[in-house]
Amino acid sequence: MDFLAKARHVIEIETGALQRMAARLDEGFSRAVTLLHETLDQRGKIVVVGIGKSGNIGHKIAATLNSTGATAVVLNSQNALHGDLGILSDGDAVLLLSYSGETPELLDLLPHIKRFDVGLIALTGKADSTLAEHCDVTLDTSVDREACPMNLAPTSSSTAMLVMGDALAMVLLEARGFTEKQFARFHPGGALGRALLTRVSDIMRSGDQLASIPEGSTVRDALVAMSSARSGACLVLLPDGKLAGIFTHGDFARCYQQDPLVGARPVAGFMTRRPISVDADSLAVEAVQTIGSHRVDDVVVVDTEGKAVGLVDTQDLARLKIV
Repeated sequence: MDFLAKARHVIEIETGALQRMAARLDEGFSRAVTLLHETLDQRGKIVVVGIGKSGNIGHKIAATLNSTGATAVVLNSQNALHGDLGILSDGDAVLLLSYSGETPELLDLLPHIKRFDVGLIALTGKADSTLAEHCDVTLDTSVDREACPMNLAPTSSSTAMLVMGDALAMVLLEARGFTEKQFARFHPGGALGRALLTRVSDIMRSGDQLASIPEGSTVRDALVAMSSARSGACLVLLPDGKLAGIFTHGDFARCYQQDPLVGARPVAGFMTRRPISVDADSLAVEAVQTIGSHRVDDVVVVDTEGKAVGLVDTQDLARLKIV
């Protein structure tokens, strides 16, 4: 058996199902996003309900919503009729997940949910199902076939439902103007948390670790400053403290090849003017993005007055586990 070919076939089936689902999207999706947006604006919450594999997908959708600032809870359908319906409040929105749209446990629960003043959104593969009929909005997650060789195990269908939930969460995120700083509040742990919560001023090289020289200095002065600070770059400053340019070991290597006596020459003739910079108060993740997008090893840090106050080296980011 060719395992790789089989695996690719599974992925192709699921990818195809997602592409067809994307092509089917209509105004119902926009109505669902609007309903969720209005619910959150009115301090309501999103309640997710599903059975079996759909229930598993529901837990992931709720987790994604919560991580992006959209308050979501999972209602356990088995316990709902024994007190857990207390999780519901008027003004909430309910996501009901069932591929067949005929799941008995969900349909038995539906009349009790509808006693509340809530918006109902169905994620189902059967747009003409009983569930769809009783919801305000239906999102079609139907697939031509499962990726299972026997067309039995929920694979393509559960993937489609998960991706539809991701689409709702991400479009809702943008509609609400959710920012990176807000995102950081919900992800304080690990490398992601460090990158989102740490500010550039916390990681930049400053003081004795920052190599800097006046604009009229020589290349040799720059090399001495870099050696003393153990840095691969040196800031060249104007008399008012603002940045004139930056001189790096790479710049020295290039100019030395042309003139071995370059050490006595003014550094201004070899430095990079108007180098890439970031604000000291910005998040460390912005420095990461700046270094990556401009493909540089060092980025200058400036304060609110435009004065150079530090330097972020790509090696520091790795050492501090920011990337």
